[in-house]
Amino acid sequence: MNIRTIGAPFAVLTVAALSLTACAANEGTPTAPSTGGSTAAASNLSGTLTGKGASSMQVAQQAWVAGFQEANPSVTVNYAPDGSGAGRDAFIAGAADFAGSDRALKDEEMGAGKFAGCADTSNALNLPVYISPIAVVYNVQGVTDLKLDAATIAGIFAGQITNWNDAKIAALNEGATLPDQTITPVHRSDDSGTTENFTDYLHQAAPDVWTEKASGTWPTAFPGEAAKGTSGVVDAVTNGNGTIGYADESQAGSLGKAEVKVGSDFFGPTAEAAAALVDNAAKADGRAEHDWALKLDRTAEGQYPIALISYAIVCEEYADSAKAELVKAYLGYMVSADGQAAAQAQAGNAPLSSTMTSNIEAAVASVK
Repeated sequence: MNIRTIGAPFAVLTVAALSLTACAANEGTPTAPSTGGSTAAASNLSGTLTGKGASSMQVAQQAWVAGFQEANPSVTVNYAPDGSGAGRDAFIAGAADFAGSDRALKDEEMGAGKFAGCADTSNALNLPVYISPIAVVYNVQGVTDLKLDAATIAGIFAGQITNWNDAKIAALNEGATLPDQTITPVHRSDDSGTTENFTDYLHQAAPDVWTEKASGTWPTAFPGEAAKGTSGVVDAVTNGNGTIGYADESQAGSLGKAEVKVGSDFFGPTAEAAAALVDNAAKADGRAEHDWALKLDRTAEGQYPIALISYAIVCEEYADSAKAELVKAYLGYMVSADGQAAAQAQAGNAPLSSTMTSNIEAAVASVK
């Protein structure tokens, strides 16, 4: 499958901003942004829609909630950015109408009858809605530019490279003044799709160093400071010295962001370079027509390899038809041109390609 990105930004119209109605306490409650022009058709829809999951797309969810509720004032959308694992658990238990997850459900997690909010015969659908680079963020006094390769990143987070003036880091940063200072790596403490994507990169690109398989939970054998949620990692790196971590680029703020070597080139965590990762993706084997779980090749050249695809996980068929109607309307706005533009304006993510948009629109239409 060859997925190409949209080449020009969408025109953005200003609408009134609304507050995100539910945020996890550990993530804080940022002010809701203005959104792009909304194609969410004004309607007689009413009710409450509950989502929970990935903190990486918190800013995008704020934009989507504001745009959708502007057009549908009788609908309340709550999204709690408690982390991908919490989102998946809540969806499976029927405590959330949809989950936001930085990975698709695995084959063993899928199956009819496994999801309390779905019809008894319904499976789940994994629908990509958000593409964003994961930045390798750092806070090292006197270091404003940092280049790293996969083996060095893996060595740092595996505890094999422990000082900032290590010869392996110096070799990639000729002419830079690197301090004689201990490295403090920071990782997520919660079950995190961002961690799963980051460790998937390490395992694919540096398997001789990072011997663990991809996982949403940090390997206990490896050292470092643990912090909850995207904002927790950003805060820990910001408030430390000699720290390094990983976080969704949209929430990395003013922290240093390493350039990552792929082949003979270095790539920064830009939306365009992350979108190239999706260009090289293929649909996961054995999934239903409207399930769009993707397999990512993190070693292909010409791309920023540490990126995530956040999925909306929904029912093929809901036990409550009224919930199905709300889910279809909200997801329809999320993946529309205006919905993607609204998120991009606030979060800096890469919009879905026209091909992927058509695929997800067809999947949303199939929900019952």
